[in-house]
Amino acid sequence: MSQKKIVILGAAESGVGSAILAQKQGYDVFVSDMGSIKEKYRKELIANNIRYEEGEHTSEDILHAEEVIKSPGIPDKAEIIKSLHKKGIPVISEIEFAKRYTNAKMICITGTNGKTTTTLLTHHILKKAGMNVGLGGNVGQSFAMQVATQNYDYYVLELSSFQLDGLTDFKADIAILTNITPDHLDRYDYQLQNYVNSKFRIINNQGADDHFIYCADDPITMQDLVKRSYSSQLHPFSIYNKEGMTAYLENEQLTIELNNQFTMSIKDLSLHGKHNLYNSMAAGIAARALDIRKDVVRESFADFENIEHRLEFVNSVHGIDFINDSKATNVNSTWYALESMQKPVVWIAGGVDKGNDYAILLPLVKQHVRAIICLGKDNKKIIEAFKDMVPEIIETESAEVAVREAYKVGKKGDVVLLSPCCASFDLFENYEDRGRQYKAAVRSL
Repeated sequence: MSQKKIVILGAAESGVGSAILAQKQGYDVFVSDMGSIKEKYRKELIANNIRYEEGEHTSEDILHAEEVIKSPGIPDKAEIIKSLHKKGIPVISEIEFAKRYTNAKMICITGTNGKTTTTLLTHHILKKAGMNVGLGGNVGQSFAMQVATQNYDYYVLELSSFQLDGLTDFKADIAILTNITPDHLDRYDYQLQNYVNSKFRIINNQGADDHFIYCADDPITMQDLVKRSYSSQLHPFSIYNKEGMTAYLENEQLTIELNNQFTMSIKDLSLHGKHNLYNSMAAGIAARALDIRKDVVRESFADFENIEHRLEFVNSVHGIDFINDSKATNVNSTWYALESMQKPVVWIAGGVDKGNDYAILLPLVKQHVRAIICLGKDNKKIIEAFKDMVPEIIETESAEVAVREAYKVGKKGDVVLLSPCCASFDLFENYEDRGRQYKAAVRSL
């Protein structure tokens, strides 16, 4: 019997993980990457004797696959994907593929903002509870690689809309939707509803024993919720209302009503700010749905350390604070950052605009921002949006120059906030690279 042929498009974290899992499951594996493969991934493919190509997609090889796993970064509009669809060859995601080979319980988190923090906090709670748990999806090591090499009982997965688009039979035992605001619309034909539909795929295939956790304060989520039908148990959370909520805020106490009442003063949470209160509620409901003890949840909320590049304090130089929020690649993330600022702000923004509407930032910019440093190749849209409101707007094309200019403009008691609102690919490899270059520039002042 000949081996089933599987082709993997994209040879980064998810692609290489899929290739190793597919090989382990006895498939004939071929990996194809249109770009150049990073050294560490190339070494893994060679070490595992997996056939690959880079710099091209050889149709001859690809179009004879029985199934194709594609990287979430490849859009459906790509020619090779269109050809595969035309031939009726199934194209799935790494997440869909890997789930076939594990019976672990899935705790899955999506949303435009807050999903990484919520994912890491949920994983932190489960680990502290002594559970055998993996962390993957959009963070950490690929899910497929872990299924190939580990034997976890639980997975906490952060899922982007692109990863959700490739799911058909996959089911989350616990699904969290943090919020929905316009993002990546370039990938969704500039139709918000397409993006919303993508996010709601997180509840596909759920049944009566499964849980759906969502933010009742998020207008887009709530508008769409009423159009859909559910089999799962619904757990809304809110910081404004108590009625009908699984988690709510009352007298500065975070309360969760699930498997007995849990309360904790928000002053004792390690994560501060309104957005983090939502993240804590979502992770806390997931923990209580798994019946994790209250004292473990309380302890985890108190000692969790937030992620790099998300409102990360870098340094204070002559009374000016520098904050790295490079992970804020859309308007809503930046809204949260500006909303949580207590001091006058010198705001570093810019990069690749993904169809941003800056209108929701206007009141906060008016209130907090006294200068804008643009960090990008094309800053027209930012300048146009804020020129009548902010007296000083300076254009730069490197983290080093942006930091220097911000420092010159800044005064004692100010905050220099890198919260770009945009993707990073015009000047940097990714948002991590942008954040690290920013931090290096701050430290060399």
